[in-house]
Amino acid sequence: MSQLRILLIAGGPPGEHEVSLSSARGVLAAMPHPTELAVIAKDGLWLLGEDAHEALAAGVAEHGTHRFPPDLPWQHYDVAFPLLHGPVGEDGVIQGFLELLGLPYVGAGVAGSALCMDKDLCKRVLHQAGIPVVPWVTFYRGEPTPEPPFKPPYFVKPANTGSSVGISKVRADQDASRALAEAFAWDQKVLVEQGVEGVRELEVALLGNIQAEASVVGEITYQAEFYDYETKYTPGRAELHLPAAIAPELADRIRSIAIAAYRLLGLRGMARVDFFLSDKGELYLNEFNTIPGFTPTSMYPKLWQASGLAYPDLLDRLVRLALED
Repeated sequence: MSQLRILLIAGGPPGEHEVSLSSARGVLAAMPHPTELAVIAKDGLWLLGEDAHEALAAGVAEHGTHRFPPDLPWQHYDVAFPLLHGPVGEDGVIQGFLELLGLPYVGAGVAGSALCMDKDLCKRVLHQAGIPVVPWVTFYRGEPTPEPPFKPPYFVKPANTGSSVGISKVRADQDASRALAEAFAWDQKVLVEQGVEGVRELEVALLGNIQAEASVVGEITYQAEFYDYETKYTPGRAELHLPAAIAPELADRIRSIAIAAYRLLGLRGMARVDFFLSDKGELYLNEFNTIPGFTPTSMYPKLWQASGLAYPDLLDRLVRLALED
């Protein structure tokens, strides 16, 4: 295995900052190539060298020392690996900067990243292509917000966050005002999605450039009311069943839909695709994650491990896919 020089970029704005650093610890421990670390602090400034590693050990970086772009020998690296979850990392911002540098990078490009980050736009593209998605309506900050057209329970989500940040479940004994205020605190555009009865949550991991291959299908179970931030990132709160206890025909259908949607959205490198299965057997594509978590509890590497691809080999595939593109 020839050695490549990797620049791992982690941290980012508040919201998913700590999760990004946790992902970075996992990747640094398993990466089979020489890797240097850059951390974006919550204030938008960067940390390099020992300062970056100190932030990684602390699990958070409130303040950085280098303005953007940092004084890095960008030409020294073969591949950049952005591990920035949420805004700046998954919305095409860092990808656009790396494109200007001419530096190959892991994961989706500018357009694919931006499209998948915006849950409303992504749903519109998938729906138009005939791929089943959960019914939804979109509200904008500063405009009147009519009563949602769905019977409770329903979900209120910021359009451009991940890791369930800013998401609330509204039950029959609640109104939507508090949930809308929480979502609008994170984004100017908010989705209200119909709740799916008796839902099972199924996930599949994709790997490849345009023509992706799919992992086994896994199922997530948990005791919380929904798959919220704490449940996702607290060990023991959720359980991943590998493979999911579903019929082979359904597993094949999930993989087929995920691969078709990946190609439709113009993605490359990697993605985790989340599905809902109702108690009536209705299947919905919930969302794409173009920079899925790589923490100890994250599903993306676990899905590939269950498919026979070890963590270091997965990372090697990802950096080589970046060069391939």
